[in-house]
Amino acid sequence: MQAVTFQGPGEVLVQEVPDPEIGHPQDALVRVEVSGICGSDLHIYHGRTPVERGFTIGHEFVGTVLAVGDDVDRAAVGDRVLGCFHSACGTCVACVRGDYHRCLRGRTFGHGANLGNLPGAQAEQLLVPNANLTLRRVPEGMSADIALFAGDVMGTGYHAISHAGTRAGDTVAVLGLGPVGLCAVQAARASGAVQVFAIDTVAERLSMAGTFGATPIHLTEEDPKRVVRAATDGLGVDVVVDAVGDPGPLGLAVSLARDAGTISGIGAYAGRAEIPLGLAWLKGLTIRTGLANVIAHVDRVLAMMSAGLLDPGPLVSRHMSLEDAAEAYAVYDRREALKIVLTP
Repeated sequence: MQAVTFQGPGEVLVQEVPDPEIGHPQDALVRVEVSGICGSDLHIYHGRTPVERGFTIGHEFVGTVLAVGDDVDRAAVGDRVLGCFHSACGTCVACVRGDYHRCLRGRTFGHGANLGNLPGAQAEQLLVPNANLTLRRVPEGMSADIALFAGDVMGTGYHAISHAGTRAGDTVAVLGLGPVGLCAVQAARASGAVQVFAIDTVAERLSMAGTFGATPIHLTEEDPKRVVRAATDGLGVDVVVDAVGDPGPLGLAVSLARDAGTISGIGAYAGRAEIPLGLAWLKGLTIRTGLANVIAHVDRVLAMMSAGLLDPGPLVSRHMSLEDAAEAYAVYDRREALKIVLTP
């Protein structure tokens, strides 16, 4: 089968790889209908996330079940399904607590040996372990473009809001309006936030956040702290979502949060950073970070998308063929597309 493989920093290649096969009673085999290119894939593309040369990448997918192991009873041959970006065993200490993102035997699609050696979804077929937890049936009438988001990007945006304990009546600021940040804007509004401030430097993304009901704030042409304080009687917001994936904006997040507020860091941090920890301590802030617990949220996210409360459709800016993956990655790396959907 054809698959997108990592070759080195800045280089991916579509090449022939062996077809996957069922090897465990909890496995499922899926024919991929669409897959997505995600910001996390760019970490691999740039060489920041170590992946072996020739490894199949990608972790977002919608497809049709071709075969299942004997212990799979939540998906059947012929079902149209979407997948979460990682698998979980369902039986370890973390899974029993519902912390599927911290599964002791968890594996992430398309991220190489360090994260479970699980080949990725940017391919014609995909082997899915622990299919009862990893897969969900696509709701009747839902397009592949929409369903694709539930198992990663919208699930991550929703997690950022849920993990912060956001309640109806809260005020929220979202830093960084990539796909996850824009999904967090939608999730905040759907969760009852009375005002959402959306902060970025890209005019098109600020405009889109505005159509989702947020108050757009340009990071450099305006003073986000002044605007937020003026709109909240000087208090700051209840919840700040940092969706940038770089530790630099954490200082701004601390300044925007009200006393005893919460910062939800959903971006993938790496390396060291300086943050005003003294100010965070004085304000009594709660700072929550980590990988999104998408498996725990996926059913709720799907229900909200089916009801129209969450709509990732506007984020899809380009469809490209799997065979054009090298060009697609270059386009995405140049920030010429918000979300690219690949079709085998």
